[in-house]
Amino acid sequence: MPSTQKPTNGRARRTGRRSPLASVALIAIGLLFTGGAYAMISTSTATAQSDTASQQTVSEGEKLFASNCATCHGLSADGTGSGPSLIGVGAASVDFQVGTGRMPMQANGPQAIVKPVQFTEEQTEALVAYVASLAPGPAVPEAEYLDAAGDAAAGAELFRINCAMCHNVAGAGGALTEGKYAPALDGVTPQHIYEAMVTGPQNMPVFNDMNVSPEDKRDIITYLKYVENNPSPGGFALGSLGPVSEGLFLWIFGLGAIVALTVWITAKSN
Repeated sequence: MPSTQKPTNGRARRTGRRSPLASVALIAIGLLFTGGAYAMISTSTATAQSDTASQQTVSEGEKLFASNCATCHGLSADGTGSGPSLIGVGAASVDFQVGTGRMPMQANGPQAIVKPVQFTEEQTEALVAYVASLAPGPAVPEAEYLDAAGDAAAGAELFRINCAMCHNVAGAGGALTEGKYAPALDGVTPQHIYEAMVTGPQNMPVFNDMNVSPEDKRDIITYLKYVENNPSPGGFALGSLGPVSEGLFLWIFGLGAIVALTVWITAKSN
């Protein structure tokens, strides 16, 4: 008779079946490698597309520059006797000058004046990309510093210390020497205010991040937007020009009323 005794070597007989956990592990590994490969391919494709789009934007900006700006700034943007070099001015400077209509200049004068913007948003971005590609410089500010949600009180103090001597404490602007002026800041976008601080257009000094941090710039923008959106608590602001306009108002209208009253009393007594 055949023996029915089980093997005594301690090993379990193999059945030839695969464990369910092994199947799950194989599927997970397959999905992991498939997902990783897809991510690598899609990332490289997106990067290539972004690089192509950026190069196209720079090329378009170079064409716009050659036809609209090279007369004064030179074909290589290295400046001429009519305009300064733009190498190293950065994206922020071009976005400010072109985005506010100051450039191209309408005519030679003490300083470029604000006028209707001459380029579309896409054309402005192309010019910005081209000049930024020439050399490093201040970049267009990040959106987190432009929300006007900082500390208005701190911004007011910073503005009084650094800006009010030219722009007036309320940002109403003021006259400078030789026909130049500090423009009013009412209605200026937060992005252009920030760009003006980091690039120093016209007669304005440069306030880099070592002098005024990005957070401080945000506070200044917050203060200016608060002043713009809130009426004068004292009533009619008289242009927000301060004691000069208030004094003139008193001299002209106050003394005028006194003189008129004196004349009326004299005529009445006669």
